[in-house]
Amino acid sequence: MRTPQPHALRSFILLYVLLYASFGVASPFWPRFFETRGMSPEQIGLLLGLGTIVRLIAGPVAARLADRLERLSHVLAAAAALAACLALGLPWVGGFWIFLVVRLCHEAALTPTTSLADALALDASKSAASSATRFEYGWVRGAASAAFVFGTLVAGQVIGWTALTSIAWMHGTLLLLAAASTMLLPARGDNTRVAPERSSFAAIGELLGIVVFRRMLLIAALVYGSHAMHDAFAVIRWNAAGVSQATISVLWSEAVVAEVLVFVFIGPRWLDSLGSSGAAAIACTAAVVRWLVVASSTDPWALALVQPLHGLTFALLHLACMRLMGTTVPRHLAATGQAMYALGPGLVTALLTMSTGMLYARLGAGGFLLMALLPAIALPLCLGLKFSARRQSRGEG
Repeated sequence: MRTPQPHALRSFILLYVLLYASFGVASPFWPRFFETRGMSPEQIGLLLGLGTIVRLIAGPVAARLADRLERLSHVLAAAAALAACLALGLPWVGGFWIFLVVRLCHEAALTPTTSLADALALDASKSAASSATRFEYGWVRGAASAAFVFGTLVAGQVIGWTALTSIAWMHGTLLLLAAASTMLLPARGDNTRVAPERSSFAAIGELLGIVVFRRMLLIAALVYGSHAMHDAFAVIRWNAAGVSQATISVLWSEAVVAEVLVFVFIGPRWLDSLGSSGAAAIACTAAVVRWLVVASSTDPWALALVQPLHGLTFALLHLACMRLMGTTVPRHLAATGQAMYALGPGLVTALLTMSTGMLYARLGAGGFLLMALLPAIALPLCLGLKFSARRQSRGEG
């Protein structure tokens, strides 16, 4: 087996920084960019809604292609380069329907990049044969979160003194650099070769036949989905309660800083000491506490105490899921497993997000109490996750 070269950590950090910085410079500003192109609210809604549907389809398709070809880094590079070219062409496209087609193609190309990068990084981090080449996946993912925030801050300054089209240029350029950086990634080691399934349905069936994987998807869907109300209506509720924009900015910054700290420092240590099931249980508990407090109070000090729990409700759970996939998902299904991990919880979150408007209109802050029920339901599943992992390691299921 070929082990990752000593520069593996640096090469993955470079890839993730470029990739997530490209998201950061553009993602928060796309709706405003669409508006400057003369699009109506209805057209923007159609653009965003169809984009979600395209992402749900494109991710698994590209992941299966990468696994079938056994060329994850090549597919990643091609997807990033294609997304870059389409993004750079957006400022030149006129007419809504042509713009819609180009934008949806851009979404389709961009979607698989994170799943493929995660599959490669996870494989490299666990394939290291010595301490000289070993690294934690969380270190790479923490650098990505920091890069996203930095990219957003830089873009905010740039568009302050230039046109909004600059986000397309920055986004496309960073994606091209990310595509080029894949050449620096270490080659995947040649483990025992398993012939890839001829049918994608067989591949999905094999993954869903893994009890640990099924439980992990359900836990992730419940906990990540519980963020839907917060992401959609927390700021609206805080504004209505008189919380200033400056304070809201600080509260969101707390969550991002906590995410980075858990990814880089706290999360890997807790995973080593508590295991994936213990870390997932902490994430579920933190989510219950967080949504109960958000439902019952708009006091800035109370919110400031629970906003850092985002580091547990998202980052720690993500690390636990990555650890589980690294030990239970067959190597020839690495990209497909990552795509399903993105698809399942992503679909549940999208459905819950669509329902939050009705919940908030009828229940107000009570909607957050319903969100607290979701991680509460997931909590006992974490114990079952531990037993399932033990059975998996013994080859019993």
